[in-house]
Amino acid sequence: MIKAILLAAGKSKRLKSENKLIKKFKNKALINHSLQALLKSKVEKIIIVLGYQNKEVKKVIKKNKKNIFVLNKKFRLGMSSSINTGLKKISKKDKGFIIVQSDMPFIKTSDINKIYNSISKKRYLVHALKFKNKIGNPIGFDSSVLTKFKRMKGDVGAKFMVKRLNNNTNFIKVLSKKVFKDLDLRKDFNLLG
Repeated sequence: MIKAILLAAGKSKRLKSENKLIKKFKNKALINHSLQALLKSKVEKIIIVLGYQNKEVKKVIKKNKKNIFVLNKKFRLGMSSSINTGLKKISKKDKGFIIVQSDMPFIKTSDINKIYNSISKKRYLVHALKFKNKIGNPIGFDSSVLTKFKRMKGDVGAKFMVKRLNNNTNFIKVLSKKVFKDLDLRKDFNLLG
């Protein structure tokens, strides 16, 4: 089985008083854009890591049997704590997992499926999207790297592991860097297309 870990625990610090994940972008809550891409993909289970305002975020998420909710009580310790919370639902029997940010509305199901297919072949430990020389999220991993994540601390994410395992990474080309765009500021929500 290949699972996805959807990171949805952050505090949206740059948006001041609002939680960006429940803020509307193109008529739906921001988190539902990346979640929808995952739900349509080949991924068998989606581990949604909640933290900050977890009840409010859970309320806007579309119900689906693929979804598994976990709560990161230590979300203030940064992204690595959320990744490690999600990893508790990954077993060594799983083929791999894909770490996905929930503030990236332009993620495509086709790109997630490319990562999924790459993990299935079991030739690499890391499976990263790349546009020209830019690497971005989501990023896939073989389940054999699980233990390497345990040493991660603070506000570092999956890209940290790409740097560490660069020579064992399959770089998957994407056609536009737009896929990597995350929404952090109020003006980002006014983007079109």
